[in-house]
Amino acid sequence: MAAHHVDPLVVGRVIGDVVNLFVPTVPLSVRYGSRDLTNGCEIRPSITTDPPAIQIAGRANDLFTMLMTDPDAPSPSNPSMREWLHWLVVNIPGGADPSQQGDVVVPYMSPRPPVGIHRYVVVVFQQKARIHSPPAMASGTNQSMRVGFRTRAFADRHEFGDPVAALYFNAQKEPANRRRHY
Repeated sequence: MAAHHVDPLVVGRVIGDVVNLFVPTVPLSVRYGSRDLTNGCEIRPSITTDPPAIQIAGRANDLFTMLMTDPDAPSPSNPSMREWLHWLVVNIPGGADPSQQGDVVVPYMSPRPPVGIHRYVVVVFQQKARIHSPPAMASGTNQSMRVGFRTRAFADRHEFGDPVAALYFNAQKEPANRRRHY
């Protein structure tokens, strides 16, 4: 009997809640510190203060858009703020890390789940052309660009088509006495 491969993005309801079914075509790696993330893994919010190291494969002349959202805001049982945009970078060259290269449109905001287990989804789209003068968000506190973000609508507006890669991880609020101190 052949083993069935079940896509973790389907199991985690990323496909459906955030993006449509797609076939990944570009390798993506996401790492917080020394921790390489895999789909569905759990990570402590205390180690997500700084942006993750992200590697998007591809040729240097390819351009990508990377975004990170929380489809479970403010709580998984009542995601009324779905999706909360945590990070948006455009014009990322293939093979580059969005925290090092690319145009930041929405600055990184670390995961801060108030209640329940939240999914944090990193989605990558290949651009057809450079996005000129992206409307950068001046302040990381401006919630209007973050709350109610829709990955599908954003992709449609920029004619990206399907994502080329995605990965999600889980996080939940840490008890105050278990937070990591630096």
